[in-house]
Amino acid sequence: MEPSLVIALLLAVLVGVSLGLLGGGGSILTTPILTYVLGMEPRAAIASSLFIVGATSAFGLIAHARAGRVRWKTGAIFGVAGMAGAFVGGVFGGMIPGAVLMILFAGMMIATAVAMIRGRARRPAAEGGAEAAPESGAEAGAARSSGRPLVRILIDGLLVGLATGLVGAGGGFLVVPALNLLGGLPMAVAVATSLLVIAMKSASGFAGYLLAVQIDWPTVLAFTAVAIAGSLLGARLAGRVPERALRRGFGIFVLAMGAFVLVQEIPNALAGLA
Repeated sequence: MEPSLVIALLLAVLVGVSLGLLGGGGSILTTPILTYVLGMEPRAAIASSLFIVGATSAFGLIAHARAGRVRWKTGAIFGVAGMAGAFVGGVFGGMIPGAVLMILFAGMMIATAVAMIRGRARRPAAEGGAEAAPESGAEAGAARSSGRPLVRILIDGLLVGLATGLVGAGGGFLVVPALNLLGGLPMAVAVATSLLVIAMKSASGFAGYLLAVQIDWPTVLAFTAVAIAGSLLGARLAGRVPERALRRGFGIFVLAMGAFVLVQEIPNALAGLA
């Protein structure tokens, strides 16, 4: 086995743990590994990343579902709305320079990170407590009768999908905070439900790429198998890590990645202007 493949498979564990524990980071980690470690052509790396992240998310979803942390209806509605928004965002994204898109993406990541680190405002006690899930108890009944959550989920899904399609990456980074901060799901539940959304959007994107690229299936399947093992570990850790620590850790990770993207892309944007 080639040393580069061994390194890539070791890094695949981190991809799986990131998805299982944080519900994000899969594409941001996988695409560079495939491109810079294994030397894949960028389009093939992106397509392979979609398959790996989608499959890993789907398997990671199983462990979360067994623990009762997945909101299936919320995730399905959010995912369908996100697909529609992503299509529109992709159309507009094709008209914007790549460096500008990445700077916009980094800005969204930093804003999201700050919100995650600061935390979501507590709900009034009359609405079921600070961290009550919107699908439980009296709050769920009142919400269903008003129809407000369905509209909110659709709007959130469309906006997140629009942003994801515009910048071409970052589904988990945007879905988890949307479910947590806007949708009102506890962090562990938001992470679990985001895996359903990521799997749906990854499958759609991969199907489109299959028309234009060739996939190195032995390498991709090996990478996927290792990443799946990592996701199962991450899913087990998600139920044991305190929610506040998980939210802050997620926020710090996103903040670091956003700063890294800015450092990489601002010189490119300035060079383009010059």
